[in-house]
Amino acid sequence: MSKILSNINRNGERWLLLVFYVMLVLTMFVEVVRREVFAYSSIWGEEIVRYSFIYLAWIGAAAAVKERGHIRIDVLMQYVGPRVKAFLYVFGDIVMFAVSVVAFYWSLETVLVSAKFGSVTHGLRISQVWFLMAVPFGFGLVLLRLAQSFIRDLRDLRDGRPVYEGDKLFD
Repeated sequence: MSKILSNINRNGERWLLLVFYVMLVLTMFVEVVRREVFAYSSIWGEEIVRYSFIYLAWIGAAAAVKERGHIRIDVLMQYVGPRVKAFLYVFGDIVMFAVSVVAFYWSLETVLVSAKFGSVTHGLRISQVWFLMAVPFGFGLVLLRLAQSFIRDLRDLRDGRPVYEGDKLFD
């Protein structure tokens, strides 16, 4: 069980991103073929693509937090020592955690209202809760990854190691 949880912790977002990306691309391909070859398109294809993209965005945000690959201004980080850098990263994580808690709460409120009134999607005619859950699900993952980052940074700070700075997109 520990090995499974470790694998999910290491690659969970990657697998989810792969599933939603493949679903998005395949559905879009089928819809383009249907539209161009058969002169027919469906409403459900557009909805699947739209909601897959929304899930991709929120799960991708959690993956970026995990790898410290999210957008940040790090010019200052080049001029400070490792201890100050660690405190700045911890401070940034605390601010992002507070914003994520507020966003999680209000996005969950939207899901609960949709569930209460039984709203459905226009094309698929299924509960809109499944698609509105993308936002609190994404922020839940972001909160989990921020907690892990916070713990990792505090351990690094305590042990005198440089904090994890993530992968750089451009060098």
